[in-house]
Amino acid sequence: MTADTTELTAAAIMAGEKQHIMQTYKRAPVVLTHGDGVKVWDADGKEYLDFMAGIAVNALGHADAGMAEVIASQSRKLIHTSNLYFTAPQVELATKLTANSFADKAFFTNSGTEANEGAIKIARKYARVTHPDQRKTGLVCFEHAFHGRTMGALSLTPKEHYQAPFRPLLDGVTVAPFNDIAALDQYITGETCAVFIEPVQGEGGIHPASPEFLAALRKRCDQVGALLVFDEVQCGLGRTGALWAHTIGGVEPDIMTLAKPLAGGLPIGAILMTDKVAAVMSYGDHGTTFAGGPLVCAVANHVFDRINDPKFLSNVTEVGGYLTEQLEELNSPHIKEVRGRGLMIGVELDTEVETIVKQGADKGLLLVGAGVNVLRLVPPLILEKPHVDALIERLTGIFTHL
Repeated sequence: MTADTTELTAAAIMAGEKQHIMQTYKRAPVVLTHGDGVKVWDADGKEYLDFMAGIAVNALGHADAGMAEVIASQSRKLIHTSNLYFTAPQVELATKLTANSFADKAFFTNSGTEANEGAIKIARKYARVTHPDQRKTGLVCFEHAFHGRTMGALSLTPKEHYQAPFRPLLDGVTVAPFNDIAALDQYITGETCAVFIEPVQGEGGIHPASPEFLAALRKRCDQVGALLVFDEVQCGLGRTGALWAHTIGGVEPDIMTLAKPLAGGLPIGAILMTDKVAAVMSYGDHGTTFAGGPLVCAVANHVFDRINDPKFLSNVTEVGGYLTEQLEELNSPHIKEVRGRGLMIGVELDTEVETIVKQGADKGLLLVGAGVNVLRLVPPLILEKPHVDALIERLTGIFTHL
């Protein structure tokens, strides 16, 4: 392979990936080259409607002019400084996130799994400081949860396929049933230091937590002195039509983790927390070289401002509602249930979702699953109703010929 990949054919690129990149991704046989809004094109010039947005990341779609302008402008000033110095974009982003949430403090990471790793460390330190004479190291997660692939976050992701090759994992993890209020007292005890939950489960099949369940979690955590951690890596920042997914129930966490859409495609994560929680962390307790750099934070400021607009969020709710209605009206015998909120929709099927994803690509759709039999629709948040109509027309053809 030559150093100049611009001249490579699609076949050569796929062959080069197999030869030079560790084989952990089951990629579709498609080489994407450019995009515009909700559309992307491959190396053969084929056009696709993107209903996965880089797995709920490209909130503003592809080739957004505003993002490009910020990237160009900031790259001519500062790209990286490390966290040994102050930079304005980082402080501006932290100010916006805390001013528009329950939180008082933020810590920036490079990804969602890093944010959850940091939250685990913070929770363990908080328990050690507040309960010095008590063994309080237990962590609770829920069935079908997905919190990441690094060792601590993986320990909170109770899927045999993900965990088995890497055991032993972090000890002291308890897996509780999701949306089961009656079971909370049994699983959340005096030894629990933190409870991790996605207000809307993503990888696990798009399962929203009920407002009543989140309220019961808050009450039980307060009873035993455990921290409540909301993982909004996928469901946060406008995805459900609200700025934060958990606000539908009026329950506030002690910690919240963010990532996927925050910089519209550039790598960033965040841990938001109350002053009470942040106070236990001291200089040197946690750190990162790259996270919170001026370039990515400048872009995240732009993305946040765009999403944190009542008109923008209202459109997510409206188009998301329209998408749900149209999916339900398909009335296909292959659809068992349509669930979710905003533009985070799961379509449970009576067949393996991989079949739908492959046929979708043939018809010019970028789709992704959530588990074995759930089609996950997490398009760019700039989606419009004509895009929904095009999706439904193509899905109708796919389901008709299954």
